[in-house]
Amino acid sequence: MTAFTLARLRLQLTAWYVVTLVAILVLLGGGLFVAIRGQLASQLDRSLADATTEIARAARTRELEATTTRGQVVDAVEELRIPERSLYLLDVAGTPVVPKAAPRWVRTAAALAVRDSVAQLAYDAEFDRTLRLRAERFSLASGAPMIAVATADEIELEDRYASLIAAFGAAAAVALLLVAAGGWFLVRKSTRPVEESMDRMRRFMADAAHELRTPITVLRSRADVTLQRPREPAELIASLRAMDAESRRLGRIVDDLMTLARADAGERVIERRRVSLDDIALDAADAARAMADAKGVAMQMSEFDEAWVDGEPVSLRQLLMILLDNAVKFTPAGGTVTLAVGVRSGHPTLEVKDSGAGISAADLPQIFDRFYRGDPARTRGAESSDQTGGAGLGLSIAKWIADVHGAVIEVESDPESGATFTVRFPTATPPVADSGLSGS
Repeated sequence: MTAFTLARLRLQLTAWYVVTLVAILVLLGGGLFVAIRGQLASQLDRSLADATTEIARAARTRELEATTTRGQVVDAVEELRIPERSLYLLDVAGTPVVPKAAPRWVRTAAALAVRDSVAQLAYDAEFDRTLRLRAERFSLASGAPMIAVATADEIELEDRYASLIAAFGAAAAVALLLVAAGGWFLVRKSTRPVEESMDRMRRFMADAAHELRTPITVLRSRADVTLQRPREPAELIASLRAMDAESRRLGRIVDDLMTLARADAGERVIERRRVSLDDIALDAADAARAMADAKGVAMQMSEFDEAWVDGEPVSLRQLLMILLDNAVKFTPAGGTVTLAVGVRSGHPTLEVKDSGAGISAADLPQIFDRFYRGDPARTRGAESSDQTGGAGLGLSIAKWIADVHGAVIEVESDPESGATFTVRFPTATPPVADSGLSGS
């Protein structure tokens, strides 16, 4: 996956975030609009019902004043005013009482109210206006039936709809901008581990190809030179030994690559059990002593105490062999490699110290990186010996083994006294059955 493809993926994911939100807003907005529209229409109908009730009350007051008051009185119906409402009082024959004239559609509604008691209609008036009407039959105190009619312009609803849509649209636009920005941020954050993993994989593949190419090239070159002309048995043996050394180096690189690949894929399962760290250290030291003797390096143990850990013996031995092999390689002939095992500050601890050239301060933060090899001053000891130099994978594997065991691996270095690798494991108590026995 290229950087361009990853960028396009980020854009697509962000677009999906936005599209999903748009769909949610459309559904939510549509549902809210329908619900609120119904509520607003109900409110308008209730206001018209209140208006017809006021007309009926005013009509009864009008009748009462007409029968009890002498002289000219104020018509209560004519004086009734309700903002943005048109009010009509008609008799059951459809004749307007107040005011003296009424549109035909109002009289039609009054006729329906005479029959049904209540009539609610919508009327399409001129200039694209829609009027909402309520006609209600009622009786005066004298028992005479009358019709009260109230009308309202639905533009009132339309104005409220427009305000609602504008407010919701503005909020939706802000939400879309926030989701687009937040989605882009979250997508970048979520894909960053993928990008880093891809970068590590590209570097790993490039480094692996480089490391594998060198021994393969050497093998081909030696084979070509050997086959160019007939050679004496001694020359053939020397050439075959050199080719064997390169093939072994190639095999070690492939094995290390397989170990790291399985670790990255989670296929390498560590089966832990209570084991004696000092027994593992003794076995590894015996195996490494042969390499040290061949190079003229002395191997000694400065501390050997009982220490129990929860771990896998095979991988723990591999960890210690990597550290011992690394120490022997980078210690010149006549030098010393010191191994210590015991419990320090309550933690089972391994320590491997060499008397080589040490590790520079610039190299220390990177020594556990894959394919990383330190400065030439430290590697000369290995390259000048009859052992082949490593590919820079051993310490990466050691770090992985320490991590899966919950251990901490640290390194200290002094150009005058060499490097010291320390591995501290989590505290583990000895098995009950073996608590009285020595770990060695």
